[in-house]
Amino acid sequence: MTLRLGYGTNGLTDLRLDDALGLLADLGYDGVGLTLDHMHLDPLAPDLAARTRHVARRLDGLGLGVTVETGARYVLDPRRKHGPSLLDPDPDARAARTALLVRAVGIASELGAHAVHCFSGTTPPGTSTDTAWQRLADALAPVLDAAARAGVPLAIEPEPGHLLATLADFHHLRTLLGDLEPLGLTLDIGHCQCLEPAPPADCVKDAAPWLRHVQIEDMRRGVHEHLPFGDGEIDFPPVLEALAATGYTGLTVVELPRHSHAGPELARASLDFLHEAVRRTGKGAAAPC
Repeated sequence: MTLRLGYGTNGLTDLRLDDALGLLADLGYDGVGLTLDHMHLDPLAPDLAARTRHVARRLDGLGLGVTVETGARYVLDPRRKHGPSLLDPDPDARAARTALLVRAVGIASELGAHAVHCFSGTTPPGTSTDTAWQRLADALAPVLDAAARAGVPLAIEPEPGHLLATLADFHHLRTLLGDLEPLGLTLDIGHCQCLEPAPPADCVKDAAPWLRHVQIEDMRRGVHEHLPFGDGEIDFPPVLEALAATGYTGLTVVELPRHSHAGPELARASLDFLHEAVRRTGKGAAAPC
């Protein structure tokens, strides 16, 4: 079994980005899920091109792959978590989120990232479901155009509580947009445990044709709380075996955004756990691709 394992910088926000990347390389990770945020490659600060080139050189020197994640809580609005979203009632606000995602595609292209991650956002009060879906489709159109030009897929994540919350919702969006090639899926294994009707390993099999990015952590049924491995309910060997069987070659990124206070130790423990889980499948240890 060959899996490319990464760790998300949203779980290492107490470290400078250079230090976080060095830590992950030293531990033996294959890559990083890089969340564009004010502390890690701020997409809105001056000299973005020069800072992006520096990160690209750093990643190359360390031999780390990368995916670009856009789930920063306050990168656009310092007072509204994840605001504004692609569903915001204000067209200018929606346009600001679209512009951020287009910028993320450009950054991803410069870094050689295998995907750009995003999510829909929650449906605003007083907004009909049909209106919300149309806003989402319209707001994503320029991003998908940019992704097609850059050759970097956009991987939207089903997020509990959001308009696009499940795999079924992903397929609804895919149909609404005409099954566009640049649109792929971010599959979060914990979210599968949280609210999908099928077990996580079955979700992996069902999602295989559209997988462009994978996030992984432990979780409990019905509770959207990202947990360190072993603190939740997921049986990981079948999940990893199913993931390997899909032929997915991107990164599988540990997603612990509320554990930065213990980031370096959890990064080490998470890699040990996943290597052991792979060994328990009986098909060998995870190795770099």
